[in-house]
Amino acid sequence: METHFSFGSLIVSLISFIFVFKMLIIHKKSTKSNIAPSPSSLPIIGHLHLLNGLLHRILQNLSSKHGPIVALRFGNRPVIIISSPSAVEECFIENDIVLANRPLFLSGKYLHYDYTTIGFAPYGQLWRDLRRVMNLELFSTTRLKSYMGVREHEVRSFIKNLYQDIFEDYFTRVEMRSRIEAISFNILMIIVAQKRYYGNEVDDFEEASEFKDLTRDMFEILAEPNPGDFVPFLKWIDFRGFKKRLLELARKFDSFSQKLIDEIRCKRRSSFLDQEKGKTFIDAMLSLQESQLEYYTDNIIKGNIMTLLQAGTDTSSVTIEWAMSLLLNHPNVLRKARAELNKYIGHERLVQEADLPNLPYLQCVINETLRLFPSAPLLVPHEPSEDCTIGGYNVARGTIVIVNAWAIHRDPAVWEDPLSFKPERFENVDKEGYRFIPFGMGRRQCPGSGLAGRVVGLTLASLIQCFEWKRIGEELVGLSEGNGLTMPKKEPLQAMCKTRKEMSHVLKNL
Repeated sequence: METHFSFGSLIVSLISFIFVFKMLIIHKKSTKSNIAPSPSSLPIIGHLHLLNGLLHRILQNLSSKHGPIVALRFGNRPVIIISSPSAVEECFIENDIVLANRPLFLSGKYLHYDYTTIGFAPYGQLWRDLRRVMNLELFSTTRLKSYMGVREHEVRSFIKNLYQDIFEDYFTRVEMRSRIEAISFNILMIIVAQKRYYGNEVDDFEEASEFKDLTRDMFEILAEPNPGDFVPFLKWIDFRGFKKRLLELARKFDSFSQKLIDEIRCKRRSSFLDQEKGKTFIDAMLSLQESQLEYYTDNIIKGNIMTLLQAGTDTSSVTIEWAMSLLLNHPNVLRKARAELNKYIGHERLVQEADLPNLPYLQCVINETLRLFPSAPLLVPHEPSEDCTIGGYNVARGTIVIVNAWAIHRDPAVWEDPLSFKPERFENVDKEGYRFIPFGMGRRQCPGSGLAGRVVGLTLASLIQCFEWKRIGEELVGLSEGNGLTMPKKEPLQAMCKTRKEMSHVLKNL
């Protein structure tokens, strides 16, 4: 009995010694490593218990307590939160190549065809080729000009439908969100596949309905955090059935997008429609496939259609909705923007995309909207491919690096009176540097900012030029944020609208 007790004590002593020794090594290593400040965490889940609510606001509160660079742990994954322009500059100047990778999440594996899309692909040859194709076939100046007629047609259809739904002589209550969303989806899908799924010119209503269901399900599941990305055993047991739902969505989208590709491939094989080649993004990708079949596979094409839908639709529509909400709460700004349109465009024609460079105050309104309500409040996460230093703190390879653009845009140390809507702050300013980053920075910044600017600018200008606007009542329009990757308004915008008398004759001829 005594011998047994001595042996057990020895084992306990050895385990205790090993544990204490390990803790001393970890403490010494972390002291030496110069890790960023961090709040206390819990075993296994780390800081995940703190993330209950709107993430950009939670992370801003943590930064206000612990500093502009905060170290967190989401489950077993280390995370760094960046909330200062100087740290952002260091990330995307000194460490741009090092931080060019993306973290691996389950959605990237299944919805983005095993991380082979421009949004999820690791930094390397595939990503560079996809970026080149995107820039050349979608976002180059030449391509943007070639699709200007599509954008103008969709905005005119939107204005025409709104004009038909209201009265000329008195205000009509209108719901704006669904109307605005239709513009972005139609423009993108016409560019991608020559398809129109919203409005009065839909060719295939069954296909349009399937598309709407798919996009709704896609945004819902992407807005839902997946704990399995951070706590491995939750991924093994498929916590809340996330993987199962992701696989089902991926299957449906794969089938839908494959039909689009096969339809355009069939048209390309027809000599009668040979002149259609190069007209759409799918056409461009199929042209590349003909010369590099093993490289530009159908899966590569489908994955990048998914990326375009995620990044190119909701972002523009939420910005327009936020801008209109802000203008309704600030009628003096609305009057000033309309005066600019009256001066440069007049009342004899509709504003055109080519007019946008002559409307600097309108651009100030858009910039101020993006400052207060960026469609990507948290930039798409980065992941260093090797150990690096940010703000004097060591950041280990594999750490998830998140830039809180929303916090930087509202920082009183960076902006004067940051919570006020003042478009004038952007007048006579050529460059805002790293304190204004609605589209990200560095080599992996959003390539579609030029397209988004044109869609938002033309739509907003048309709404201001053609209609009178006011709030439903005396109460200000609510500006609470809802859940979602693109920070939508919590409540869809409703407003009172009527035709401007000066524009009535133009609108009747649409």
